[in-house]
Amino acid sequence: MDAYKITGGIPLTGRTRVVGAKNAATKLMVATLLTDEPCRLDNYPHLGDTEITEELLTSVGGELERQDGSLHIHTPEITQSNVPPLSRKNRIPILAIAPLLLRTGHAQVPVLGGDKIGPRPVDFHVTALQAMGATVQESDGVYVAEAKKLHGTNVILPFPSVGATETILFASVLAEGNTRLENAAVEPEVLELIMFLQKMGAVIHLGANRIIEIEGVKKLHGASHRIPADRNEIISFAIAAIATAGDVFVEDAHQEHLVTFLNVVRKIGGEFEVAADGIRFWRHGTLRPLDVSTDTHPGFMTDWQQPTLTLLTQAPGTSHVHETIYEDRFGYTKDLNRMGASIVVQDVCDIAHCRFAGKHAMHYATVVGPTPLRAAELVIPDIRAGMAHVVAALIATGTSTLTGIEHLDRGYVHLERRLAQLGANITRV
Repeated sequence: MDAYKITGGIPLTGRTRVVGAKNAATKLMVATLLTDEPCRLDNYPHLGDTEITEELLTSVGGELERQDGSLHIHTPEITQSNVPPLSRKNRIPILAIAPLLLRTGHAQVPVLGGDKIGPRPVDFHVTALQAMGATVQESDGVYVAEAKKLHGTNVILPFPSVGATETILFASVLAEGNTRLENAAVEPEVLELIMFLQKMGAVIHLGANRIIEIEGVKKLHGASHRIPADRNEIISFAIAAIATAGDVFVEDAHQEHLVTFLNVVRKIGGEFEVAADGIRFWRHGTLRPLDVSTDTHPGFMTDWQQPTLTLLTQAPGTSHVHETIYEDRFGYTKDLNRMGASIVVQDVCDIAHCRFAGKHAMHYATVVGPTPLRAAELVIPDIRAGMAHVVAALIATGTSTLTGIEHLDRGYVHLERRLAQLGANITRV
């Protein structure tokens, strides 16, 4: 089993280029199942989650070729609509239900796996598909759906779920009639999906107040699209630079997708400079404590919470981090405390109208700093917690050993090589 050895205390300096966003790439890949014509995705990130999506597409008849940083996909025929168990568990297959239904009238997909960060119910997906005319049954983690045709409808999501919004987009672009979706997710990755579907021939209207209206069309055609830079990679390198009092230029970072994060950088005592080809991040002075809450876009992204909290362990004073998206995303703080941090996580917050009020969800963290961090042996439980572990190890005195790095491989391309190029003392063993 591979592991990282990281010796901390070295400022990161230099330039690094982020890859295409996996959270956009995997959804764009599924979208290609809606057409029998060839598609091409540029700036394609070859990593764990895209590999498993490649496996899914191939299993139902997709013909794939990686070439010069692009992925060419052609699914002229769905050869089978029963997605077999994949080599690794992943939540992407739920999104394949709508495309398979639209092309064959049947879909069977495994729905298990992903990061252990709290329940991620697929009720919103299922309810929407049923409202559009599908029958959906679940047994032992397998969902079986049938539909002679799908029809447009009105859907109001109880919460602006990214996955449910994507399922409804997939189902409605080729459905009969019009669909109105209220309380939709509007993350940049969702907008990228909408733009790709529009290139393919879909008619999608973006309204105010999280309203999306879709006019069903008869057929979609092939198209090409460039996968945007990964927001999570950008902030990972940014926080690593600030945490180590370094100076890193992140190529292909774009301000419009990072406005909320950049505000936090400045408030916490870091600095940034926006250029035409990226953003420079650095720190010279002392960090400052901060209160931050995660939220749906355009708020502070839940995937940014873990490395940010790790950074706050080095800020003098008391900080608070309020997680509002997932109810069980602070498990990694036990490891940080073992390294010397002072973090208390509780199920009660002082935020009015919190969606976790009274649910006994451990969603509110108090961080007292600064605390020196000591090297430790760490087991990474998921991608984003894994980046918190990496940042902690880069800060800590001594050499840390990180196992479970296969989770990081799902979301980061050659992370250890790129950190080493910035001066980090990191090896893969």
